[in-house]
Amino acid sequence: MSQLIARSRDQRKIWALPGGIHPAENKQRSLQQPLVDLPLPETIILPLSQHIGAPAKPLVKVGDQVLTGQPVAEAAGAISAAVHASTSGTVVAIEERPIIHASGMRAPCIEIEPDGRDQWVPLQGCEDYRELDASTLLEKIRAAGIAGMGGAGFPAAVKLNPRPEQRIHTLIINGTECEPYITADDTLMQRYADEVIAGTQLLAQLLHFPQQVLIGVEDNKPAAAEALRQAIERSECKKVLPEVVEFPTKYPSGGEKQLIYILTGQEVPSGALPASLGIVCQNVGSTAAIYRAVRYGEPLTSRITTVAGNGFELERNVRVRLGTPVKHLLYLHGYKADMTSRLVIGGPMMGVAIADMDAPLVKTSNCVLALGHSEQPLPPPAQACIRCGQCASVCPAGLLPQQLYWYAQSQDYERIQAHNLADCIECGSCSFVCPSSIPLVQYFRASKGAIRQQAQEKIKSDRSRERFEARKARIEAEEAEKEAKRLARKAAANAKKKAAQEAAAEKGVAADAESR
Repeated sequence: MSQLIARSRDQRKIWALPGGIHPAENKQRSLQQPLVDLPLPETIILPLSQHIGAPAKPLVKVGDQVLTGQPVAEAAGAISAAVHASTSGTVVAIEERPIIHASGMRAPCIEIEPDGRDQWVPLQGCEDYRELDASTLLEKIRAAGIAGMGGAGFPAAVKLNPRPEQRIHTLIINGTECEPYITADDTLMQRYADEVIAGTQLLAQLLHFPQQVLIGVEDNKPAAAEALRQAIERSECKKVLPEVVEFPTKYPSGGEKQLIYILTGQEVPSGALPASLGIVCQNVGSTAAIYRAVRYGEPLTSRITTVAGNGFELERNVRVRLGTPVKHLLYLHGYKADMTSRLVIGGPMMGVAIADMDAPLVKTSNCVLALGHSEQPLPPPAQACIRCGQCASVCPAGLLPQQLYWYAQSQDYERIQAHNLADCIECGSCSFVCPSSIPLVQYFRASKGAIRQQAQEKIKSDRSRERFEARKARIEAEEAEKEAKRLARKAAANAKKKAAQEAAAEKGVAADAESR
């Protein structure tokens, strides 16, 4: 069991992260250049699914003229997020295109041809946003299409709307950014600290002012932590004064459950959400975007992305329009394919390989990484597991990767679920330390995919069975109704026939009486 190991600069207790590793950080490389806005590409490709949940529903058609910030797709369901045009231009296609995905899949996208004017749709800001109620704030966040910008892309409005019985007492803003190379959030906190703090205060207002508001920052980002503290001192809102908590650098401390444990000592139960403990966690990028959405009416149309790796001539952070094809960014940074062993979206630990250069950057694209051959050489062939147990010792979720690996190999999905595969955050720590070079994370991802597919097939099967049973019951009811009507008609006919016979008999008796 991990224990209390240190105190932050502000004397707050922090807890040691169980497991974890210390890979080479390589973060300073992309911080040497100033943040710049990336020029507009020749085309913008906006996937309808840039978030967890249901894909957005298109609001435009081919040939429509759109303005920057205009909604082009609306949320389609309780867990979904809107999509907005990231520049002005013409909708030239709505069809399946390559996207960034572990499987290299294609998905429905809206393609916009920029007109070069970058003309914004009229925005409706709100100067007195501190006077707004929670429902109004949530609606503004939902309309802006903001999703988690540091992880899986969970729609922010859903996370910030816990059930009535879930009283939130702790708000945590995640400025950890624990993956090597990535400095997008670091840059954001240094340059836009005032917006991060204003957004934090807004979220605290939305959540009815939790007892504690914490901003977690690893101690390898001293400039960002100091910028946040100065922004707190400058803040006009004194009702909410967040506490910046620095803690020792260790991967993967940026995971939601891991950060919650580090700052509070509380463990989120398996299968549960932080809200069940009275905690809400939000990324710094999402927090700043929420502030701009509420204060200025700006939807999410761009983000800061790190460009790093020996495969680039120029390494830096850029503000990029959502929907920008990867090839546009590669061209502007001197991408050298022959010097690159791996090209990924995200960091070296959890990033996804880029299968198609036409795939676009989306709300969760925090880094484009071109790793050179010396930075990440091709791994040797996997060998047999030697049962050393190193994978279990570094797992931050307290799982048994070796057991999960065996069940994944044998496709024993019932047992692998019983061993809490769903709690795996796919951080890659187990693969990193494995002396046999077994790609454990790939096995776990594949198993999760197979389990999801089985669940979907079961849902389809159950629905088919329900439809069959409903049809069978309907046919039986119709047959029963027909039989009842037939019997009723037969009974009516028999009654009529009997009545006729009785009438004839009476008539015959009367005739006999008259003849006498």
